Amino acid sequence: MQADSEKEVKTEKGSIKIADEVVAVIAGLAATEIEGVAGMSGGLAGGIAEMLGRKNLAKGVKVEVGEKEAAVDVFIIVEYGVRIPEVAFKIQESVQKAIEAMTGLKVVEVNVHVQGVAFPQETGAEETSRVR
Repeated sequence: MQADSEKEVKTEKGSIKIADEVVAVIAGLAATEIEGVAGMSGGLAGGIAEMLGRKNLAKGVKVEVGEKEAAVDVFIIVEYGVRIPEVAFKIQESVQKAIEAMTGLKVVEVNVHVQGVAFPQETGAEETSRVR
């Protein structure tokens, strides 16, 4: 499904249109709020997962939106040391709740793709202490 497509719901007062990208942004925000998620992944660039900033949340998400249902694929980078299955389950719950609450769509699946692990930033103090 194209990222710029939108679904239209007719009501007695008119129509409501929700763009697929809106659903993707909702999913991206819900995923990044989970503790243990370092960021969204834009895919693999040269064998290394590319981490996206907050402005590109929709690029780390693929959505397929039907008339009443949505399926979501979330591509993330986790922080080193977290239990990946627990983080993934929390993402699935958070994304489903956020999309269903904000759009009224029923989320039939949330697939979490772990694309990489972010390691804590080293201060460089260890390296300087070894060299004299």
